[in-house]
Amino acid sequence: MPPGRVSSSTAGWGDAVYPVSDRFLPRLGESHEPPTEVKLFLTDGSVVTLEHTGGSVPVDRGQAIRRTCTVTCADVSLIPRTPTDQLATYGARLRIARGVTYADGSQELVPLGVFRLDSVDGDPADGPVTLQGKSLEACVADDKLTEPYKATGTVVGAATALIQRSLPDADVISTIVDAPIGSRTFDVEADPWAGVQEIVAAAGAECYTNADGVFVIASLPDLQTTPAVWEVAAGDGGVYVQGSRAMTSDQVHNGVLARGENTEENVAPVSFLATDNDPNSPTYWSGPYGRRPMFYSSSTLTTVNACAQAANLKLAAARAPNASGDFSSLPNPALEPGDVIRVVHPDGSRELHQVQSFSVPLDVGGDFPIATIAAKEDA
Repeated sequence: MPPGRVSSSTAGWGDAVYPVSDRFLPRLGESHEPPTEVKLFLTDGSVVTLEHTGGSVPVDRGQAIRRTCTVTCADVSLIPRTPTDQLATYGARLRIARGVTYADGSQELVPLGVFRLDSVDGDPADGPVTLQGKSLEACVADDKLTEPYKATGTVVGAATALIQRSLPDADVISTIVDAPIGSRTFDVEADPWAGVQEIVAAAGAECYTNADGVFVIASLPDLQTTPAVWEVAAGDGGVYVQGSRAMTSDQVHNGVLARGENTEENVAPVSFLATDNDPNSPTYWSGPYGRRPMFYSSSTLTTVNACAQAANLKLAAARAPNASGDFSSLPNPALEPGDVIRVVHPDGSRELHQVQSFSVPLDVGGDFPIATIAAKEDA
């Protein structure tokens, strides 16, 4: 895709499970040497393939910066010492991948993210050297506004403009139906990345960078209707290591009142109350759980429909933590937050879970913890 291009689709979730071959997922449960790759792109145009000894890539849809990375290396020459070294390092980027090795010796790598290199430190004589980075949302978040900024037009157009204000060559993919927004003026010192999230919420969406470093505007899949993309099963050939299941009412809301009022455009106030209306849900609005609403307002919301989309987006996040799981499995680098996975416990019970976060190791023996939200029984 050319630099700065915006593409649009209404196919659904932005990147549920990174595209892999048919033999990739079955291979995860078989004995093999998983390959990993770390490339350092310096600002002078040079590219260095790093011989690394470990590290990890945590991914969490609950964080503003969805992906971070830590890489450990033995090469002490990576520590910048001269002004020239520093110029080449500040603004550098990391591209990280992990995959599988097949019985025929061939390999299949899956990207884990594109990261802005934020720090390099270590013993300059003996090492090791540790590199740390954040995914490209950080570039937008750190570019705080130095003058008032007015967002207008449509959800995709306004969000893209804010992203490309900081990263002119950023690729943006939308999988939602675009919609108009009310004008919104962000003040000096405001966080543009928080502004992007406010804008896309008007269409019931969220924005993040995917494993390729592309900005994605998409809605969270519905656990009730989205098919599972991976099975975490106990037993021979399975990838299940251990797991737990929990329910909590802490910070769980079963209603969201979204409101919009735009005096700048002389638009009358609008609102919509979204509630958990499933009588079989433990957080049913009219059930024994009681009514526990939360509130959201933005001048970008100028219609009842926009309020409804924002309220339903916030409700999905607000009620999801009531059921959760924490699992450990063999690593799957193709997994994406929001994916629905099937978990088969050692006793044979089956559940569907929606992925909230995980951490991909860059060493062979690393653990792969998965935190999930919105679990339900699987028939």
